[in-house]
Amino acid sequence: MAKFELKLPKMGESVAEATLNSWLKDIGDHIDIDEAVVEISTDKVDSDVPSEVSGTLIEKKFEADQVVEVGQTIAIIETEGGAQDSPKSPPLKQEMHTPIESSPELPTKKVIADVQNTVVAAKDLITPISSNGVRFYSPLVKNIAKKEGVSQSELDQIDGSGKGGRVTKNDMLSYLENRTKSSASAEVKSTKKPVLASPSSSNPVTPTVSSGADEIVEMTRMGKLISKHMMNSVQTSAHVQSFIEVDVTKIWNWREKIKAKFIENTGEKITFTPIFMEAVAKALAIHPMLNISVDGDHIIKHKSINLGMATALADGNLIVPVIKNADQLNLMGMTKRVNDLAVRARNNQLNPDDIQDGTYTVTNVGGFGSIMGTPIINQPQVGILALGAIRKVPAVIETSEGDFIGIRQKMFLSHSYDHRVVNGALGGQFLKTIKELLESWDENRQV
Repeated sequence: MAKFELKLPKMGESVAEATLNSWLKDIGDHIDIDEAVVEISTDKVDSDVPSEVSGTLIEKKFEADQVVEVGQTIAIIETEGGAQDSPKSPPLKQEMHTPIESSPELPTKKVIADVQNTVVAAKDLITPISSNGVRFYSPLVKNIAKKEGVSQSELDQIDGSGKGGRVTKNDMLSYLENRTKSSASAEVKSTKKPVLASPSSSNPVTPTVSSGADEIVEMTRMGKLISKHMMNSVQTSAHVQSFIEVDVTKIWNWREKIKAKFIENTGEKITFTPIFMEAVAKALAIHPMLNISVDGDHIIKHKSINLGMATALADGNLIVPVIKNADQLNLMGMTKRVNDLAVRARNNQLNPDDIQDGTYTVTNVGGFGSIMGTPIINQPQVGILALGAIRKVPAVIETSEGDFIGIRQKMFLSHSYDHRVVNGALGGQFLKTIKELLESWDENRQV
């Protein structure tokens, strides 16, 4: 028999841990390859963890509602066969036990007595952190509290952003950071002499003070992750923007003409999004140096064109599901993929794989009436395109018989790109290519 360690897999960019919702298998149950063993959830997706081997579940490392970090072992599965599937753990156990078992002269009684004395002394100094009937603390939170000297009373006062108000790893890190800043501020105040400000002096930084009438709202965990991700992007990439106006009258008229028949024949609603996604995928194929990532001093040119589709959620947060190999989809396939991802994103039904490996992102600011925007690049990508609202505007129409004023459907495209590796010429050419693809739309196109 061999033992296989089932570990929590990577759940997507910036996701370091997950909550174990429920076990789908009990001790002693047989498990087939790819059969779901446990149900987990993150702030982005709910998912099942399948087994990589066939065997029998013999040990559960965590209970329901506990937080597990990516890469941690969550279960042990016994398999039939020779070599053990997870060779790292047994050697560690052998190294720990071998010295005791192979050293008959080791003064065991003295060691045990010393350990007991140490434990007794520790109990007199430290009260261990424990969960109570109101709040549950995961082993990870308890370990952080123990390491950083956070008392039970302090821990009980921390506002939890997890499920049911549970204190998470990020809550602990945020609390410790604020505590450190408060301590440093107190030390500075105690060492500085008071200085009277003159009427002409200015204070550029004014601390935020809340009155009794103000409401203090804790950021959600997903909001904190997005905030950190956006700040990291601004500090990493040299953002620059280019804008272009596009006449989409042909596309508007074509969609109005076919949308009723399209939904009747396919059961799918066709929006403008898959049309724009198709154009972006074609433009990236023409300009592959925008389908890249930066790794230090190296550029990674991606073979696949995987389009991220920024999707607003009901709670105000944003998630970016990814359309894999977008350049290989026809308009029908693109429409089905866009609709499927949008629906599952809003219903919190995305899989971890649905939000990974994007190489370029598109966001629709026009859905809220904005005519243009300056979106922040989704790291480690180097570009993001914002789609503005489509507006009916008066415009000059050039014909062989002269220029005329007419009513046209127009929109702005806003392109943010990383000026470290994408210069203005390439950023502008990319936008121009998308404009040409959209304005040359075939009004007689069949789907």
